[in-house]
Amino acid sequence: MSPEELAAELRKLKEELCDIEDMHSFTFQKTSVHMGAEKADSMQVEFDEECREIKAKIERIEKALAAKGAL
Repeated sequence: MSPEELAAELRKLKEELCDIEDMHSFTFQKTSVHMGAEKADSMQVEFDEECREIKAKIERIEKALAAKGAL
């Protein structure tokens, strides 16, 4: 991928991470949604895994950009 393509992908991933974090924050902190503990635990595990995957992708892209001297 070119540095421009990598930078575009990096922006997309950072926006996606922000959206996921906002949704999680809204669901667990800013609403009075009532759900069982098992469902809440499951959602937390899913959120954590999704964030880890996105952050790992972001890190790989940042390393690739740094290697190309574009960061």
